[in-house]
Amino acid sequence: MFSKIFVLAALAALAQAGFLDYSHGHASSYSTVAAAPIIAHAAPLAPTHYHGHEHQDFYAHPKYEYNYGVQDPHTGDHKTQHEVRDGDVVKGSYTVAEPDGTLRTVHYTADDHNGFNAVVERSGHPVHPAPSPAKLVVAAPAHYAPVPHYYHH
Repeated sequence: MFSKIFVLAALAALAQAGFLDYSHGHASSYSTVAAAPIIAHAAPLAPTHYHGHEHQDFYAHPKYEYNYGVQDPHTGDHKTQHEVRDGDVVKGSYTVAEPDGTLRTVHYTADDHNGFNAVVERSGHPVHPAPSPAKLVVAAPAHYAPVPHYYHH
């Protein structure tokens, strides 16, 4: 999961720096990632008959903070995300602008004891455009040729 977040953040940073230009207007976006250093501890080598194969026990306490956001008035794409992880506990939230003009916000937590839990909120008032007067189109009745009678009693 961290590698996906890292790649997404790297692409966003390249686009923000101007190396990638996918813009279609005046949109803004941001992305930040802060991670704890990864520390690898090597276990003592056990005597073995296989040359070149060493057993290493890698453990790193997962800890990071992640922020992401897009504000694009041209496409209407408005969203944000914030997530913090410390060990096996993840907390975060994200927002998405719905097509009806409301804002959906999801607050979530995940850990080994309680699993994944999310609370969804909607804010704002939905806006539905008035239906345009539809033209009533009536199809002409279909005319069928008479069916020939091939059977006689």
